Amino acid sequence: MPRRHVRRNFMAYKREDLYDEKVTAEIAGHVKEILALLGENPEREGLLKTPERVAKSLQFLTKGYSQNGIEIIQSALFDEEYQQMVLVKDIELFSMCEHHMLPFIGKAHIAYIPKGKITGLSKVARVVETYARRLQVQERLTIEIRDAIQKALHPLGVAVVIEAMHTCMMVRGVEKSNATTTTSAFSGAFLQSLRTRSEFLKLIGK
Repeated sequence: MPRRHVRRNFMAYKREDLYDEKVTAEIAGHVKEILALLGENPEREGLLKTPERVAKSLQFLTKGYSQNGIEIIQSALFDEEYQQMVLVKDIELFSMCEHHMLPFIGKAHIAYIPKGKITGLSKVARVVETYARRLQVQERLTIEIRDAIQKALHPLGVAVVIEAMHTCMMVRGVEKSNATTTTSAFSGAFLQSLRTRSEFLKLIGK
């Protein structure tokens, strides 16, 4: 039987990134000035589009300012009588140090003990994303994640541990490329019970 050749109409790939045009233009203008101050020629071919790219990149890296971690969790709440630990670990984390505006990259481990309500597991990761996509220090980021989950779910306790490598330490200053910073924040049962906290730390390999 002869093979039939079926012609399929595939839509061409189209990437759509939404940015504030006014903000993009203003940031791009400043970036162009910075390039000139650094001794570069903003008009050369390789840099013509750089100011706009940087402007869009900065908006993406700080998009967390327009998001609310508590609302994200509460958008997927479910009644559940489960009262054991819920742990989501090794959540990739990308943020930007507010002191030098250089990236810090790592992972977050988050656990909570429900008290009648649970949330979608992806929402836990989205909370990390929300607060990471702002100018940050790791210490504050850890607390903001903990507090958002605590306020949204009212669980018996929340535990957050973040491990990250900071490029501001790796490529400038002390130039220590293997240094890792670990921060933690606990509430409720994780703060009051050594056994509960120890179980969490054991599960994340700490």
